[in-house]
Amino acid sequence: MRRSFAFKTTVLVMGWVLAAIACAQIPAYTFWPAIFGALTLPVALALNLLLVGYWLLRRWPVALLPLAVAVLTWPHFQRGLALHPFKLSNAPVPANGPVVKVLSANVRIFNVYPQLRNEGLQSSKAMVKWLQDTPADILCLQEFYNEPAGTRTQDGTVFRTVDKIGREAGREAFLSKTLTNSAGAEFGMAIFSRFPIVHRGTINFGKLTQNHAMWADVRLPSHDTIRIYSFHLQSMSMDEKDIVDSYSSKAGLRQKGAGLLRRFKRGAIARHWQVDTLVKRFNRCRYPILLCADLNDVPYSYSYDQLADNFQNAWATVGNGVGSTYNGRLPFVRIDNQFAGSRFSVEDFQVHYEIPYSDHFPTTATYQLRPPGAKR
Repeated sequence: MRRSFAFKTTVLVMGWVLAAIACAQIPAYTFWPAIFGALTLPVALALNLLLVGYWLLRRWPVALLPLAVAVLTWPHFQRGLALHPFKLSNAPVPANGPVVKVLSANVRIFNVYPQLRNEGLQSSKAMVKWLQDTPADILCLQEFYNEPAGTRTQDGTVFRTVDKIGREAGREAFLSKTLTNSAGAEFGMAIFSRFPIVHRGTINFGKLTQNHAMWADVRLPSHDTIRIYSFHLQSMSMDEKDIVDSYSSKAGLRQKGAGLLRRFKRGAIARHWQVDTLVKRFNRCRYPILLCADLNDVPYSYSYDQLADNFQNAWATVGNGVGSTYNGRLPFVRIDNQFAGSRFSVEDFQVHYEIPYSDHFPTTATYQLRPPGAKR
């Protein structure tokens, strides 16, 4: 009876894995409850691996069933928990093609708002200085803030960020502005490059807001042109404290649950439409592509799935562990990602936990551009 129950459980778990994978391919604007099916995938994958071990000890031929599922779904496992124990970080990159180092970060407007500031604007100064000094060739910064010359401010040159991270650091700057306030300060996103930017543009999702995309065509010293996309998808507009309260107690769930669910649903519908819009643009691009994104979505989601189906995720390709990028009370959350097209090999990827000045940790990746037709 125990074996019969265990076998039925195994079949159910295998079906659960496949159903959850299917849910991750359904956009929320088509059937929004599928979001929650996709979110259960890590649990289903973990249970399937446990069942492999169980049957290897009990009756090894049966273990072949969950083992086959584990092998076939291993790329999905790697999305949430990357395992590359023999990958040497910072190892020298063989000289088989041009190498590009890319940094992506949501800088949270450099903490300019009163509730984000600390004494002497130390976090703002440290963040700008670190970005100014980073050896990365290309920087993609979301939630960017700049005070150009002439801005009416009492902060001096602390937030003269385009000049400091751009010209003073030997980089060309492309600022995609979504708002200029009454004092003359600029909000939006930015791309900085040590290589020439030969073309540039923005992609808005209806009205131009901080949730939009920008792109730049960059000419490498090898005379190859690559395209960098940076984008910031719709946030959930969910307060971290409300989320923590909702799962900390029954009273918190009753009080916060319905409102969180509505916001979660609206955010997911917007993100899934936005990512579909972007994928269509990516498919029309004739250059090798690199993507930097604040997805505001986890690896087990439609947004991530659409990108992972067409591009290599840098962390899943060379990283080890969860690779969480959210700097807050919610653990193991990776919402900031870099992706690379098939012409690139991913050589290294790092999450900079030593840079805690925003609610997102910066990420850097090293890519090598292979010749056309070269095999991975």
